[in-house]
Amino acid sequence: MATGIDNVLLKNTSMSEEQLGSVMTLAVEGGTMRDALLAKEGSSADELVQELCARMGLQYIKDIPVSDIPVDLILNVPITFAKKHEILPFRDEGNRVVVLTTNPLNTRILDDLRVLYKKRTVPMMTTKSRLLDAINRVYEKSSAALQGLDEIEEEDYDLDEPIIDLLEAGEDDAPVIKLVNTLLFRAVKEKASDIHVEPYEKDMVVRYRIDGVLFDIFKPPKKLQNAITSRIKVMGNLNIAEKRLPQDGRIPLKVGGKDIDIRLNSVPTSFGERLVMRLQDRSNVILGLEQLGFNEYSLDKLNNDLLERSYGILLVTGPTGSGKSTTLYACLSKINSPSVNILTVEDPVEQRIHGIGQVQVNSKIGLTFAAGLRAFLRQDP
Repeated sequence: MATGIDNVLLKNTSMSEEQLGSVMTLAVEGGTMRDALLAKEGSSADELVQELCARMGLQYIKDIPVSDIPVDLILNVPITFAKKHEILPFRDEGNRVVVLTTNPLNTRILDDLRVLYKKRTVPMMTTKSRLLDAINRVYEKSSAALQGLDEIEEEDYDLDEPIIDLLEAGEDDAPVIKLVNTLLFRAVKEKASDIHVEPYEKDMVVRYRIDGVLFDIFKPPKKLQNAITSRIKVMGNLNIAEKRLPQDGRIPLKVGGKDIDIRLNSVPTSFGERLVMRLQDRSNVILGLEQLGFNEYSLDKLNNDLLERSYGILLVTGPTGSGKSTTLYACLSKINSPSVNILTVEDPVEQRIHGIGQVQVNSKIGLTFAAGLRAFLRQDP
């Protein structure tokens, strides 16, 4: 059954029975008339799309000037998102942003972009093949440009000499260091929460988790697997000689003036070590409890009961990325005042709050959660 833009295509174009049959032949099972029409190559497809746009009062573009698309316009739109929803921010016109799309009736995505840019979004239609080609070319251009805009500055890593010698021994070390830095830089720019480096029998994959969903980003050559893994382990102060046991580390970075804390974990698998990095932006503003979406009863219970008590345990539970740390920092910010002495033991310290004593766990020297809590009893909490 035709729905949405499929009905518009049928009602607003002068397709003959032959043209209609050709488009239907292109449609795959489970596809749509729109997908089939926009995938059709040649002048007939252009004529039909142009006719559709004219009937609907939409702009249409055939030749997309990729060189005219400003790099900063697409920085906050991941390429995976652009390809999935077939959209590409094209031009900033002051009070509105023109967006290339194959589906101008997808108002939900256009609304998302309106919120992102804080401007009205105006769709401009094109064919699918032209749009995907433009997406690939403009993001390739942006990657080259971004390498000159910012650099990832590594802080003190306390590297020992044998590891440095090992990294400097290979002829491909410089490209590998640049590759790893670029992967971290792109992850921060695309607001990824996690980076996965996954080795398999014949290849390896780098994936980003963005808005809770994992996307394949890059497939490095299999021959670079050991070099990439070693470089990341060195940055996280892990033992690169130990490949049989899981390890945990931390990578403090500065990207574009932002303090980024990365928690690194390695796990040995059949085809090599699997690495996962969790990114935490320390520069994020601490939200108030009123901004977290609590209903009126829960908010009142927190503010006027639970957070007023000087004893007991308050458990905040939930899956990864559900907002546990955000909630706890909002609670700490709420009760923070000169009249109380607040101490925390954290791993890691994601946000620094003035007036609160925050202790970073360091299990290597015996500073565990339990040791920290025992010491707090003698700190007049």
